[in-house]
Amino acid sequence: MSVVAARPPASWAEPIRLLASRTAALGLVELQKLRSDNTELLTRMVQPVLWLLIFGQIFSRIRAIPTGDLSYLEYLTPGILAQSALFVAIFFGIQIIWERDAGILTKVMVTPTPRAAIVMAKAFAAGLRGLAPVVVLVPVALLLGVGITLNPLKLIAAAAALMLSAGFFSCLSMAIAGVAQTRDRLMGIGQLMTMPLFFASNALYPIDIMPAWLQVISQVNPLTYLVNALRGLLVGAPANLWADFGVLVGAAVLGIVGAASLLGRLVR
Repeated sequence: MSVVAARPPASWAEPIRLLASRTAALGLVELQKLRSDNTELLTRMVQPVLWLLIFGQIFSRIRAIPTGDLSYLEYLTPGILAQSALFVAIFFGIQIIWERDAGILTKVMVTPTPRAAIVMAKAFAAGLRGLAPVVVLVPVALLLGVGITLNPLKLIAAAAALMLSAGFFSCLSMAIAGVAQTRDRLMGIGQLMTMPLFFASNALYPIDIMPAWLQVISQVNPLTYLVNALRGLLVGAPANLWADFGVLVGAAVLGIVGAASLLGRLVR
């Protein structure tokens, strides 16, 4: 009786153990890729700084956008961090198409590796890339007088929010890759999506001043919840962090499931 009772937990635990071990192994491979070629990370750090130095300072002088108790630079900095995570991750599917073309993806998928492990490892790598602009943008923002918190717990929570969001957008890109099949198509679809996602969020301006139809889109845009979380954690703006993180976690889970289900289309 005791032997029979002990079998179900083992059977349930085995797929979880396999998923965790394969995700960790593939995650290490992604880390090695980052270490061998960090040029992309360096170039990704430049754009958000330019947004803050040029766009932020110009609109701070105009004072045309209502930001409550925050200066416009304080209001904008979390939005630019969110933008960086989006722009880094939304073209991540190109990498997996390249791996398909090189035969790497096919070799991995004929092993017992769960498809979700492949997607989760890629999402982890996208999350790390999404953190790269923070290294430069936060010091620049502090030099410009932005009152960013130095509370380590809030900074860790902000990093987690950025990684969740970048992970979701990379999963969205991989899901689109499963449909688009080619790098050129994915580039076109990614470029079509980035600006609407960015401008239909509260990264640059409050939702209240948007047209009614755009407010509806903004409320279902995951980038809006990332910006809300970052503003609440980094510059002390009012935020419902439980709701923001709930949306980000839910979006990441749905992204992993969707990308894993479409991944097989790439190797048919």
